[in-house]
Amino acid sequence: MAAEIDSSHIIDEASEHPLISVSQDAMWQLVPGLASSAGVSFRSVNHPDRYLRHTNYVLTPAANDGSSTFAADATFHRVAGLADPTWTSFRSHNFPDRHIRHADYVLRIDPISTASPAVDRQDATFRTGY
Repeated sequence: MAAEIDSSHIIDEASEHPLISVSQDAMWQLVPGLASSAGVSFRSVNHPDRYLRHTNYVLTPAANDGSSTFAADATFHRVAGLADPTWTSFRSHNFPDRHIRHADYVLRIDPISTASPAVDRQDATFRTGY
């Protein structure tokens, strides 16, 4: 299963490689979580050594350094979508009160719950697939 997640870092990388399209660099494969097989990690399709991980609550693509901190930062747990239970939200493994969300064209992990404003819950709800 692949999810399309775009970030300025990925677009910058793609512009340096004329044979790679932006859409290819924006493809991420859901794989068993690096810190817990009960979770998932987002592995780059074009750069299989890179995963989405959070640093200072912002998600960025980074090469796996093999550390337990990296594994925890790159692992998320699928939960029913906070805005639509038929879709998916992703809870951070090492900050369980935070979910992946997009805000101001950046993917972050923020504290969001079912009691959060609707727009915040929508920003943290994704449809994954092909």
